[in-house]
Amino acid sequence: MRGLYFIAFKSILIKEITRFTRIWIQTLLPPAITMTLYFLIFGNLVGSRIGDMGGVSYMEFIAPGLIMMSVITNSYSNVASSFFSAKFQRNLEEILVAPVPHWVLIAGYVAGGVTRGLLVGLIVTLVAMFFVDFQPQHPLLVIVTVFLTSMLFALGGLINAVFARSFDDISIIPTFVLTPLTYLGGVFYSLSLLPDFWLNVSKLNPVVYMINVFRFGFLGFADISVSMSLAIIGVFCIALWSLAYYLVSRGIGLRT
Repeated sequence: MRGLYFIAFKSILIKEITRFTRIWIQTLLPPAITMTLYFLIFGNLVGSRIGDMGGVSYMEFIAPGLIMMSVITNSYSNVASSFFSAKFQRNLEEILVAPVPHWVLIAGYVAGGVTRGLLVGLIVTLVAMFFVDFQPQHPLLVIVTVFLTSMLFALGGLINAVFARSFDDISIIPTFVLTPLTYLGGVFYSLSLLPDFWLNVSKLNPVVYMINVFRFGFLGFADISVSMSLAIIGVFCIALWSLAYYLVSRGIGLRT
């Protein structure tokens, strides 16, 4: 049975990878161009006027946040669009009746989203190296953080696809939830600059902890406890996985 489960997982993963690599001009190239513009405008033009932040140049400061922002967006959008397309075209039912557990289905789609998120993150990192010369201070922490974050938002994309009834519903969360959370997650500023009230409000934003740990892995300093940030990310991953499994196993939003 383990071999059967692995074949099912591998088939979904290969399908997902083939899907986004086939249209790489739409999935892999735009993030590189967008982040290049961010580096040129915010890092070079604006950053030269801001000066140092946290003991490093502003360009170095925003680089980890921009990498993480691209990972979050692409991990989420890959699973949300792919899973909803399968549901909309009614070929998801063929997978649901296959003799494999539902967690294999979830793992396959999430792994596809993680793969795209990590690949885009690598591309953006290579782009960042043209603008800044930085070496990760804690490479293992960087890998763990980016993997957990990518998995977390891939699960979020799957949950969004479960409840979505049209393609318009897929764009609501990225527009009204993900974008504000990432822009207010400390990508372009240090939390130490905020007044106490807004600092406490920012701590309600889960993206703050992801960017905080990721920046610590690259630059070696953090605004919030690293151990607490990792614990919060882990709790969110477990919670979203449990919710996704419950929804898929009960067929909520999938069976009509």
